[in-house]
Amino acid sequence: MSQRPFRILGIQQIAIGGLDKGRLRRLWVDMFGLSVTGNYRSERENVDEDITVMGSGPFKCEVDLMQPLDPARKPAVHEPPLNHIGLWVDDLPKAVEWLTAQGVRFAPGGIRKGAAGYDITFLHPKGNEQFPIGGEGVLIELVQAPEEVVEAFRNLAPV
Repeated sequence: MSQRPFRILGIQQIAIGGLDKGRLRRLWVDMFGLSVTGNYRSERENVDEDITVMGSGPFKCEVDLMQPLDPARKPAVHEPPLNHIGLWVDDLPKAVEWLTAQGVRFAPGGIRKGAAGYDITFLHPKGNEQFPIGGEGVLIELVQAPEEVVEAFRNLAPV
C-alpha cells in the first residue's frame, strides 16, 4: 500500500435525520444550546435541513438536523437517523484518487459543492465487487477543509 497523500483532520459535521426537524431542534438547540446558523433545502436531495454548530473557529462542528420533504421519496434522509458523518480532509482530490486506487467505493456524484459551500464527496456505505471497501453501513462525507482549518490542525500535536 502506498503512503497516504492526505490527512483526515477531524469531524466537520454529523447529520441527523427525523420526520420532524422541530423535534430534533428541541433537543439540539433548546436543550443542548447549539446555534442555528443556516438552512438548506433541496428538492433533488429530498431534504429540509437546519444547520447548527457547536464549538467555534476552525474546530467548530456542524450538527445538521434533517427532515425529508417527502417521507415516501428517496433519498430518505431520516433513515437511518444518524444519516452521515463528515470528515475534514486536507486534500480532497488526492484523497479520492488514493482511496479509489485502494478499492474504496464512492457514492455517485463525484466531488461537488456541499450545503456549507465546501467541496465534498461521499464514501458509499457498502463495498461491492469492484470496490470492496465501503463505510460498513455508514455514509461518510469527505469535506475539503479550508486553509484556516488545515493550518489549525497542523498546529496541533501530530496525529
